[in-house]
Amino acid sequence: MRNIVLVGFMGTGKTSVAQQLAERLEMPLIDTDDIIGEDSGMDIPHIFSRYGEAYFRDLESAAVCKAAHLENHVISTGGGVVLRESNLELLKGNGVVFCLTATPEEIWQRVGSDTHRPLLQGPNPLCKIEQMLVDRRPFYDCADHAIPTTGLSIEAVADKIVEIFQQSHYSE
Repeated sequence: MRNIVLVGFMGTGKTSVAQQLAERLEMPLIDTDDIIGEDSGMDIPHIFSRYGEAYFRDLESAAVCKAAHLENHVISTGGGVVLRESNLELLKGNGVVFCLTATPEEIWQRVGSDTHRPLLQGPNPLCKIEQMLVDRRPFYDCADHAIPTTGLSIEAVADKIVEIFQQSHYSE
């Protein structure tokens, strides 16, 4: 059985939906951010502040490589995992990739109080979210399916993914 892979911008619900899917489908859950933390012994804000984004993206690619070779898992990824085409290719090789989306305002509402979001530090984070969404859209558009999450419960988003995943599984 193939993996269910969740990609999308921060605050679109990847972690919460992944937990719901794993529980509902009785599949193991793995988060690439957790792999990065375990392998590096550091949390993500520390990696960004000490070593920079490029170093973090290298660690992220190594984590994707580990996760992509698993079978029958729900895989939750960091928001920028799609910035490297090779990451998406690996994840698609053994999985169905779902991009969770949300409006910039919804994202800001969900993550605005988080202090562990290195890319949103600085002035006018809502503008930063809007610009990053524009910049990343071509990468997110490479996912197999897009699932809007604005105004939906975690359960409703999971329902949509399960339906699509089961249809794609049976059509293989």
